[in-house]
Amino acid sequence: QVQLVESGGGLVQPGGSLRLSCAASGFTLDYYTIGWFRQAPGKEREGVSCITASDGSTYYADSVKGRFTISRDNAKNTVYLQMNSLKPEDTAVYYCAAALYGSSLSDWYDYWGQGTQVTVSS
Repeated sequence: QVQLVESGGGLVQPGGSLRLSCAASGFTLDYYTIGWFRQAPGKEREGVSCITASDGSTYYADSVKGRFTISRDNAKNTVYLQMNSLKPEDTAVYYCAAALYGSSLSDWYDYWGQGTQVTVSS
């Protein structure tokens, strides 16, 4: 069974850090571009970051550039999103997704996780 499972969300104060994990089962992440997306209440889903399968290139939305870092550990079949200097506007449900033929946040993603809540509040 193909599955993506996110973990690592929670409540953090402004300026704090969290590391999200996206673990895959039923398929190998090596061949997929992995993206992180988020959706805040009342807002559309937005792409946050992605890392390509081909050469490990990384992309970030302007809103998180310099604060978030995406990485992958193919041996563990897991992708991470390190989030530093968190702001209240980062509050959202974060989803990871896998794209077999994509290489950017705007491409079609084949598999999606169930999401993990990140809340940034004092």
